[in-house]
Amino acid sequence: MAKQKVAKRPTRDEFVLEELGNQLVEAKQEKAEIVLTVWGWEEPVRGLITTMDSRTGKVHIVRDGETVKVPFMDIMKVDYPRD
Repeated sequence: MAKQKVAKRPTRDEFVLEELGNQLVEAKQEKAEIVLTVWGWEEPVRGLITTMDSRTGKVHIVRDGETVKVPFMDIMKVDYPRD
């Protein structure tokens, strides 16, 4: 049986990654709700950043009392909710 091809994560340069990091830090400091577009995930992730773990490279987001751990390298876009 042949393995199914999985699309590779798009590469981004260091400036794009730095800007994403800055947006995440700012949202955490301001305790602002954000919406993340995550590569490979069907649904965007919405919530408040509680932790940015540099050891594991994951951003911890709380939504409805549940913590979701999103790999930083999979975050494609940071938005603020429009409602």
